[in-house]
Amino acid sequence: QVQLVESGGGLVQAGGSLRLSCAASGRTFSSYTMGWFRQAPGKEREFVATITWSGGSTYYLDSVKGRFTISRDNAKNTVYLQMNSLKPEDTAVYYCAAGRPSTRVSATTTRWYDYWGQGTQVTVSS
Repeated sequence: QVQLVESGGGLVQAGGSLRLSCAASGRTFSSYTMGWFRQAPGKEREFVATITWSGGSTYYLDSVKGRFTISRDNAKNTVYLQMNSLKPEDTAVYYCAAGRPSTRVSATTTRWYDYWGQGTQVTVSS
């Protein structure tokens, strides 16, 4: 079992930055691929970024490449999402998730993740 708790969301002006954190409980955190997803009102949950268990490989949604950075600290059981140059279209509830997807493509889909946090709201004003 893995429990995930996100923090760091808030209200920021366009062009600003936020860093989201996701703290995990459980001794097996380091064995999981971690992902960040987001869901805007009236829209489906979408993939944002993923990082392998070792941190050696990352992958991003095209629209956030160059602006967002996912990282993890296995010693602290924490995964981060640094978000820079935020845009109003980044407004959503952001969720972290833990799973064991077998390919890069599967890592972008929600069904491969077994554990989810409760979400943290990010609002970007124009």
